[in-house]
Amino acid sequence: MHPYFKNMPGFGKALSDKKKEKALPNRQAIEEVEALIVAEIERVKNAGLPAEMVHKRGQMTIWDRIEYLVDPGTFRPLHTIYNPKQNEEGTTGVVDGLGKIDGKWCVVAGFDNKVMAGAWIAGQAENQLRITDLAKRLHIPLVWLVNCSGVKLTEQQEVYADRRGNGTTFFRHAELEKLGIPILAGIYGTNPAGGGYQGISPTYLIAHKDCNIAVGGGGIVGGMSPKGGFDVEGAEQLIEATRHFKEVPPGSINIHYNATGFFKEVHDTEQGVLDAIKKHMAQMPSYDLDFFRVDEPKDPAFPAEDLYTLMAFNQKLSYDFEECLARLVDGSEQMEFRAGYGPEIYCGLVKLSGLAVGVIGNRQGFLPAGYPAYAEGAYQGIGGKLYREGLIKMNEFVTLCGRDRVPIIWFQDTSGIDVGDIAEKAELLGLGQSLIYSIEQTDVPQMLVVLRKGTAAAHYVMGGPTANNHNVFTLGTPTTEIYVMHGETAAAASFSRRLVKEKDAGKDLQPVIDKMNALAQEYYDKSRPGYCAIRGFVDEVVKYKDLREYMVAFTEAAYQNPRSICPHHHMMVPRLIKG
Repeated sequence: MHPYFKNMPGFGKALSDKKKEKALPNRQAIEEVEALIVAEIERVKNAGLPAEMVHKRGQMTIWDRIEYLVDPGTFRPLHTIYNPKQNEEGTTGVVDGLGKIDGKWCVVAGFDNKVMAGAWIAGQAENQLRITDLAKRLHIPLVWLVNCSGVKLTEQQEVYADRRGNGTTFFRHAELEKLGIPILAGIYGTNPAGGGYQGISPTYLIAHKDCNIAVGGGGIVGGMSPKGGFDVEGAEQLIEATRHFKEVPPGSINIHYNATGFFKEVHDTEQGVLDAIKKHMAQMPSYDLDFFRVDEPKDPAFPAEDLYTLMAFNQKLSYDFEECLARLVDGSEQMEFRAGYGPEIYCGLVKLSGLAVGVIGNRQGFLPAGYPAYAEGAYQGIGGKLYREGLIKMNEFVTLCGRDRVPIIWFQDTSGIDVGDIAEKAELLGLGQSLIYSIEQTDVPQMLVVLRKGTAAAHYVMGGPTANNHNVFTLGTPTTEIYVMHGETAAAASFSRRLVKEKDAGKDLQPVIDKMNALAQEYYDKSRPGYCAIRGFVDEVVKYKDLREYMVAFTEAAYQNPRSICPHHHMMVPRLIKG
């Protein structure tokens, strides 16, 4: 199939110095948001104990461990500022992302031993489930760096129980193993109770000499006979038990290497544990990516820095989606699917690291006259909104990518699906749900970038994070905003009847207007990139210049050990494009 994929049609054009200069205020606005996100990331990295204090104990921090473990320059962090429960620690206490170890992609995750010795804290469970979902959807190994002191007992109700509590992770580990996805664990420190199960549930356990895993820690074992209260005698017994177990914690190397044999290996140094993980990652199942490549990897023909000029920070301004895409894909080459049909949507095949990928994105600006045809001239179509042809085209393309086993990257900048009786007669409600069905039955890994707006039902149907079985991760950008509708629209919908009532009663409208403005401002504040990342609406906010790195990581990971294969000479999408 090399005649189809090598030297695909090029697209994009170089930016003039004049255009770059004119866009400097736009670039500055974008970089200001990026600086805010960087500050939040640094806050999370500095949470808990100072790194110097951990180093004085002769230990590495989780950030040190990941830096040592992962191939240089390959770590793609996710969920860095995620904190859905807004806990007092300011972090979920887990660090994770995609990274290469010994040349192979894996999901890397570890407990932040600076924050309450890696305890279970509020919001962490949901982060852990996103981690296991990453490994499941990409079908790649999960590497855990376990250093977990168990439940934060003063807030046990926030972490212990619930359908999606911290214990759910152990079932997810079992599910991954059932699917043939290995979990390697490097184990450090004291890991009682929940920490014990964090240590025992992976596939292959590699221990540091000072670590332990146990059903209960010293404090738990010493207090296992409740008497209805505490007295001096009970306190003395607890002191003695605590001293004993501090000296000899349950589940040490002597037990779980020498007696049970749960630990496969024991190493004297922290680096020794990490070196062992590297050795075993070399044994993990994977294809040489050349087996699936359709072309040699190439850099884009245009620099990613151009995105700071091309992407309009002002949400009311349009931009050229294809020009942006040309800065992200190999050779700035593409094959567009059904060009001219459903002009509000771009669908096409591109290459990343020489591998075929499907791309779907919203175009912006005014659409051709007479579109959408079903409106019969009642109104003019505009980019960002979804119409009948665009929804049909996406359904077709998604289904065909599933047939050809091609992973999909979505780019959202959408104001929603067309509304009103004209749109209802054009079956847009049904076509939106049809796209959801197409995504669900397609069964290939999918990634989303919310370039600007993720709005209304369009945020769902265009590969949104609600596509739980297929959306691997969602990236935000400095221009991302996610809401059910614009804040002013929401305020009008919420207070229009109140305005009529107050007007008819001859009352002052200003108090209602004040509430409307307050609601619009709240929508704005709660749709910013940082807020979206903290709440988990996106999995990470990344700089524009780093987008391609995440796209390549996703693509290579998706092809590393796929569950099913379509031979290149059996593919239909390139043939349908060529005709």
